[in-house]
Amino acid sequence: MTRPASETSPAAREVAAEAIHVENLHKNFGTLQVLKGVSLSARDGDVVAVIGGSGSGKSTLLRCINCLENPTSGIIRVNGEEIRLRADGYGNTVPADRKQIERIRSRLGMVFQSFNLWSHMTLIENVIEVPVHVLGLKRERAIAEAEKLLSRVGLLEKRDTYPAFLSGGQQQRGAIARALAVQPRVMLFDEPTSALDPELVGEVLGVIGDLAREGRTMILVTHEMKFARDVATHVVFLHEGRLEEEGPPEAIFGSPRSERLQQFIRRVG
Repeated sequence: MTRPASETSPAAREVAAEAIHVENLHKNFGTLQVLKGVSLSARDGDVVAVIGGSGSGKSTLLRCINCLENPTSGIIRVNGEEIRLRADGYGNTVPADRKQIERIRSRLGMVFQSFNLWSHMTLIENVIEVPVHVLGLKRERAIAEAEKLLSRVGLLEKRDTYPAFLSGGQQQRGAIARALAVQPRVMLFDEPTSALDPELVGEVLGVIGDLAREGRTMILVTHEMKFARDVATHVVFLHEGRLEEEGPPEAIFGSPRSERLQQFIRRVG
């Protein structure tokens, strides 16, 4: 599953365009500091795995990138476009341009821990909802594209099934198809297997692995360390809201420098 060395070399990474740029990101919830100056980037074709213990700020980082949370301070750029924020008077920020936020989100595909499929819609209706009603795609074309995506994740025969009648693994694969339907520049995965029974984890990781081999740009929050080592081009370790260490997977997992990362790998490995 590991990518060829030519795709993961630092030189190749520097040549690729920057898809996501996060600089000195802070996020507070009241007096609780969740992110404390985190910076990272993802270039076209990167798979950036974000690892760390519970409460380290991993999910909050993704939610800030996707504009689901407003950072307290810092810079976020998507495809070179900086998200414009203004102070809200209470120590945080709010979007300065709602239309910009909608445009930014259209470049990002988000897959959550708990699937989040709309329960009143069939699987194919879930997949075509945003392309038709937000992006303005013709329904016939949206259905044709959705069928391709459902086939890609092994769910075409479930196209007319409601989420309640799908397994957790099937729902998550459907959620991946729905995220891909907007043709995102970057895919964001927030611990996509954490809500699954152990026997269903492999089918979801298989789909994500296929996307990685295609060269799709992804930021992946995960607790699956072996998978992160196999598919990631770059690994970021967060500890208590700070970026403690980052680097290629062979360095992070093979020769970690910080004592905190060494302890984390021993505990989860």
